[in-house]
Amino acid sequence: MAVDMNMNVLIVDDYKTMLRIIENLLKQLGFRNVLQATDGSMALKVLRENQVGLIVSDWNMQPMTGLQLLKEVRADNALKPLPFIMITAESKTENVIAAKEAGVNNYIVKPFNAETLKQKIAAVLGAF
Repeated sequence: MAVDMNMNVLIVDDYKTMLRIIENLLKQLGFRNVLQATDGSMALKVLRENQVGLIVSDWNMQPMTGLQLLKEVRADNALKPLPFIMITAESKTENVIAAKEAGVNNYIVKPFNAETLKQKIAAVLGAF
């Protein structure tokens, strides 16, 4: 099954430069519709108002962390099945375990490039 390059991809990061970088990488990979949120609560609002096919979220955000956002998504029956990729600057084992336990689909450690992002998305959504 091919990945739908027209689906909405939501990227969540409280650092505007990082949002721009991730959006550019996604566009390089062929995704056409990228939505942005600067924190977890804004992300939930976007998710409830739009059909989203993939969430790519930073771990370290205020006031709601990426892990808290992930838990909120997994607790919501309508959002629960959404593929969720977490991005973090730290590869601490306990963070990876916490994210896995909360239901993350994949994990990316910064810094990363388009190829890494493509591999992680392919692992979650299938080859494209």
